[in-house]
Amino acid sequence: MYDKDTIYIVGDAQTSVNNPITQQYSAFFIGLVVDTVSHKIVDAACSSTIPLTSQFVRSIFLGKSMLSLEPVAEEIRTRYYGSSQKAIIVAFKDAQKKYKSALSSREAAPDS
Repeated sequence: MYDKDTIYIVGDAQTSVNNPITQQYSAFFIGLVVDTVSHKIVDAACSSTIPLTSQFVRSIFLGKSMLSLEPVAEEIRTRYYGSSQKAIIVAFKDAQKKYKSALSSREAAPDS
């Protein structure tokens, strides 16, 4: 389903206590499939209580660069008006940090 050059990254963040996502999952999670050659996000999903939320968040992330925080964060701020807005941005930052770490690990690993 996904090209061999893709990796899966999960970013997480805390949401407010009264957020339904917190009540159901204890935290907010975003899963991203990223092409390590182009750094483009090729698929995305998130923890949500409404399927439409995950679909909408997915539409924001698809095709974006995993290395560009601010354009993605700005799009979230201007398009997503749910209670998890800040959590989505924080989860993306967390995923970005993990992605950069994964790239470093892959570059340091000897070819087999």
